[in-house]
Amino acid sequence: MQSIESTALEPTKSEMAGLSTGQKIGRLIPVYGLVILTVGLIVIFSILLPDTFPTVLNVRSIVSDKAIIALLSLAAMIPMASGRIDLTVGYGIVLWHILAISLQTAYGLPWPVAVVIVLALGVLTGFINGLLVEVAKIDSFIATLGTGTVLYALALWHTGGRQVVGVLPEGFYALNGTMLFGLPITGFYVLLIAICMWIVLEYLPIGRYLYAIGANPKAAALNGIPVRKFVIGAFVTSGLLAALTGVLLASKLRIGQASVGLEYLLPALVGAFLGSTTIKPGRVNVWGTLIGVIILAVGISGIQQFGGSFFVEPLFNGVTLLIAIGIAGYAQRKRGAVRRITPASK
Repeated sequence: MQSIESTALEPTKSEMAGLSTGQKIGRLIPVYGLVILTVGLIVIFSILLPDTFPTVLNVRSIVSDKAIIALLSLAAMIPMASGRIDLTVGYGIVLWHILAISLQTAYGLPWPVAVVIVLALGVLTGFINGLLVEVAKIDSFIATLGTGTVLYALALWHTGGRQVVGVLPEGFYALNGTMLFGLPITGFYVLLIAICMWIVLEYLPIGRYLYAIGANPKAAALNGIPVRKFVIGAFVTSGLLAALTGVLLASKLRIGQASVGLEYLLPALVGAFLGSTTIKPGRVNVWGTLIGVIILAVGISGIQQFGGSFFVEPLFNGVTLLIAIGIAGYAQRKRGAVRRITPASK
């Protein structure tokens, strides 16, 4: 069963060839509209808040705060490329960041060993999700919601509702706390992973297979693509990246608590869904996802600097998610209408 459908809507070279300059601009504005809006927001906030917004300190703060969300968004978009959704990216990070700390403080394991164990558990969770979706044939939304809830329950049981604290090695703190070229190192993690994912999804057969499965799994299977193998692989990769994000969150917070983590789920999904409305509208893509996270970060930062209340961030995320899904749905319907009209007009 599919929870979402992936259908690319970006203009092709043949479509653009016969258009005038004005028509080309009109065709490209919906494709890069979110990018234009992001740049516009940065310019507006920089003009209105010249002393606080366009500063290195603000850039560092945004990168530090939103790198976790960016990584989770990238994790979520991998199953989305195959037409599935993975909610455990938000629930799992609760358990992963707690285990990354408790394995060191309570069980005395060296931090590299603790990290490897957490990553292995993330892979195992992704594999279980893949089996539930592809073998048990449970809708991915329901399957990952159930798995995520179990992970959250395990986090509550493991902590007993208390914080997990203790002295951790400097090497573990350095995973998140290191500054590189004046910026938090987590920003470079995001960039490196994004480049790797972009290459895989856009230029390697694996990416083409995932997009083909997301567009039409039955047609993909008839063309010889092993759908089950690639969908399970997508969930495994998502689980691995979510576990890595949990490790980085533990290094950042330096304490583990079950009340931290779930608030990342909605913005991570918003970033991934927003990514499907830009660069390659109708299809989740790496750079679109990062643009989605950036516009959330810029918008929330600017509004908060204007004195926005504590409820602004979840409100902004929720409204933006609804708008993103609405735009994506409208774009797909419009493109479908154009495709129906075009043959009739010939």
